[in-house]
Amino acid sequence: MRQVPLTATVVALAVVTLVGVGSCTPDRQADPGGRGGGLAQAGSAEQGTGAGGPSDPDQRTRPTPTPTKAKPKPRPKPTPTRTAAPERAAPTAPTRAAGCPQGEYQREVETYLAKLGGFGRVTVDGRQSAADCAAIKKFQQRYDIRPAAGRAGPTTYDVSKRLATTDTRRCKAGSSGTTFCIDLTRQTTWAVRGGKVVWGPTVTRTGMPGYATPAGTYKINYRNIKEWSDPYEVWLPYWQHFTRGMGYHQTTTYLHEKSIGSHGCVNLLPADARRAWELGKVGSRVVLFGRRPGT
Repeated sequence: MRQVPLTATVVALAVVTLVGVGSCTPDRQADPGGRGGGLAQAGSAEQGTGAGGPSDPDQRTRPTPTPTKAKPKPRPKPTPTRTAAPERAAPTAPTRAAGCPQGEYQREVETYLAKLGGFGRVTVDGRQSAADCAAIKKFQQRYDIRPAAGRAGPTTYDVSKRLATTDTRRCKAGSSGTTFCIDLTRQTTWAVRGGKVVWGPTVTRTGMPGYATPAGTYKINYRNIKEWSDPYEVWLPYWQHFTRGMGYHQTTTYLHEKSIGSHGCVNLLPADARRAWELGKVGSRVVLFGRRPGT
């Protein structure tokens, strides 16, 4: 029988021991629980947060220590119970619309919109609410006031005041056919047929200083769905001429820019210009009264 040297035996046992340890070492990058971050060392969760982590399976099998017997505490004397009163709801504050700030003319605009009607419910109290905001936005969108953000600013105040204070009875409209009326002072316009207002009042902008639109009674004598202006080199949509090169047409600039104006024409918003075109015809009367401020 061949004898193996003692030194070789010791070396072989050492190799087996090292290989066995290497195959059982857990990979610290592995995440068998699906939580990410690898395996934590024992007690690391408690050290990091100050609170114990979830129990491991081996913790459930450990015997629980026997509790020491504590001295019984004296029983507290019973106190009479009282039924708590029901909690009252706090009064609700007026709802404010997100992103809809209150303007410096809040109460005035509320008053004029309530008088005009047709833009939704408003409460005349000088405080912005969700309903007020929606009504003001609708008004601004109708009359192309920019931005239509629901804020009762100077332009919204000016337009709503002009419309709410327009007296359609001041126009001496005929009893037959369609009559277009222009209040030059308030810069508003509307149409009357058979004694009833069938369009407007809506906003307009007439001649600027040096080109004042004259008051008087005229008749539409020429119409063109799109007229070219020779002196000013611009298209005039929904053109309805009534005197001296002046007529109704769709505005080519921002209507509420009061520092400018037309060269005598009656500027209209796009939707209003279309409606005036539908109502008018050659022979329709045009009545202008008052005077644009500053002209």
